Order: sequence, then C-alpha cells, then structure tokens
Amino acid sequence: MTLWMLGFLSGLAVVLVVALLLIGILWQARRIRRLALAASDIVLRIEENTRGVWALRNTHSVALTILEGATAIDNNAHAIVAAVNHAQDTRNVA
Repeated sequence: MTLWMLGFLSGLAVVLVVALLLIGILWQARRIRRLALAASDIVLRIEENTRGVWALRNTHSVALTILEGATAIDNNAHAIVAAVNHAQDTRNVA
C-alpha cells in the first residue's frame, strides 16, 4: 500500500466520521426544535389557564373595598338600632 493510498483512506475515514457527526448534530437539532415547539404550546396553554390567578390581585382589592363599605353599613345599622332602642326605652320610662 502506498502512502498516497494510505492518505486517501485516512482522509476518507475522517470525512465519513465528520459526515456522521454532522448528521447526528442535524438530527439532534431537529429533535430539539420539535421539543421546543411542543414546550412553547404547553407554556401558552399554561399561561391561558393561569391568567385568572393573576386577576385575583384585582379581585382582592375590590373585595377589600366592598368589605370596608359593608362594615360602614353594618356600623350605621347598629347605630340606628341603638338609637331606636334608646328612643323606645325613653318613651317607656316616661
């Protein structure tokens, strides 16, 4: 076997190994792309499903405002009941 033939076979082996590595890299890149697209769809569905959770912050704020209003109404109702009872007690004594 001549040196030229040995060099040619060595070069062919290197080219084949590089080609196999490139094919492997391309296959992995396509697999990663496919998984990334699937993950992206899943993330979008998760975002849509949890959008209501983030809206709870606004709901909580409104609920606190309503509670403050209801507390004020309750306090006023108690004051009215107390005033009416006091007026009736005053009439009953007289």
